[in-house]
Order: sequence, then structure tokens, then C-alpha cells
Amino acid sequence: MENRLRDLRRRRGWSQQDLAKRLEVSRQSVIAIETGRYDPSLPLAFRVAELFDLMIEEVFVSPSRHSSKAI
Repeated sequence: MENRLRDLRRRRGWSQQDLAKRLEVSRQSVIAIETGRYDPSLPLAFRVAELFDLMIEEVFVSPSRHSSKAI
């Protein structure tokens, strides 16, 4: 799953550790989410979205949403 987490974090001037503390997860979890190696649980995705005052869909995007569908 693609996401805007790195960009959102950097806009706030937060380090990965800062974000991890706010989300109550490890820095390694933040790194894994930012790089797309780990898809967060739904509760964690909601916490991320709420932290940035966004809808989940504004932070996380399913790869299938980017593919063009032939009709």
C-alpha cells in the first residue's frame, strides 16, 4: 500500500522517532510503513490519519487505485 506518511511527517518537522512516540509504536514500525514494507493495522491507520487531521484515504492509497482499468 502506498502512503504519504514520510511527506506528512517531514512537513511537520518531525523525525521518525517523534512520529513513533506520537503513535506509540517503534521507530522501526514508522520506517517500515513509510517504505511500504508494512501495512499498518486499521486501528493504527486511523491513529495516523487522526494525528494529521486527515481521512485514511488521504494518507494511505491502495495500489489498485492507481492502476488504469480498461473498460
